[in-house]
Amino acid sequence: MLAVPCEQRISAVRHNSESPVDFAAKLTIVAECGMLLRGLRLERHVQSRRPDEGGNAMKLMNLEFTRIGHDTFKIVGSKVIYTDPYKVTHRDEADIVLISHEHFDHLSLEDLNRVIYPGSTILASPLCKDGLKGVKVKDLHYMDPGGKHLVGKVEVESVPAYNINKFREPGHAFHPKGEKRLGFVFTMDGTRVYFAADTDFIPEMRSIKCDIALLPVSGTYVMTADEAAEAAGAINPKIAVPMHYGAIVGDVADAKKFKSLVKNCEVEII
Repeated sequence: MLAVPCEQRISAVRHNSESPVDFAAKLTIVAECGMLLRGLRLERHVQSRRPDEGGNAMKLMNLEFTRIGHDTFKIVGSKVIYTDPYKVTHRDEADIVLISHEHFDHLSLEDLNRVIYPGSTILASPLCKDGLKGVKVKDLHYMDPGGKHLVGKVEVESVPAYNINKFREPGHAFHPKGEKRLGFVFTMDGTRVYFAADTDFIPEMRSIKCDIALLPVSGTYVMTADEAAEAAGAINPKIAVPMHYGAIVGDVADAKKFKSLVKNCEVEII
């Protein structure tokens, strides 16, 4: 309601050469109205932010985390990082996008295109090569497990992610070992974050060092809440965050069960 009079006042100052308002008063009008309009735009932006995107932003250590849903997080520090964009409802500009593997709920071009811009860097599993054909960004880099990549001052390491006891049929895991599906460990602004992606509690987790661990908890394709609690005990982060529920399989009850089982670190449900 207040923005319209301000716009009219600014227009009058700029275009009415006969205006009796002196120069100093003109500057005051423009400054006051400019501040008001910027404030209103910010308020509208905050009000429109993702009541439907899986939760509010939460500050964990020195980074801001928003769980969009499923395995998708927006993590903000000196860079903006997205993990496995899926069911994204708002446009954004990610500096870094991490894509763990090729399945539709992790590599979704529709959702990826909502968060990339020409300056984005995508780090992905080699299994994503076909799905990412034609994507135009600043840098597109495929990583094998054990790889390392530097984006500005953000250090990204790729780690294995696979199943040991989740099978589509006897002898055939949903995410077989050795097929180069990934989790990621990245360090931004001094905080080390582990994004486990679609995995069971695997032996490699025992060597992962991190401050914050993002762990799947829904079962069926990934760790159950009980298994994820075991993984949190082995990794021993400062903070563990449950994920992989609420979209394909699992619900918030899995996240709450995980929180009730973990005793060695803080658990935040975002």
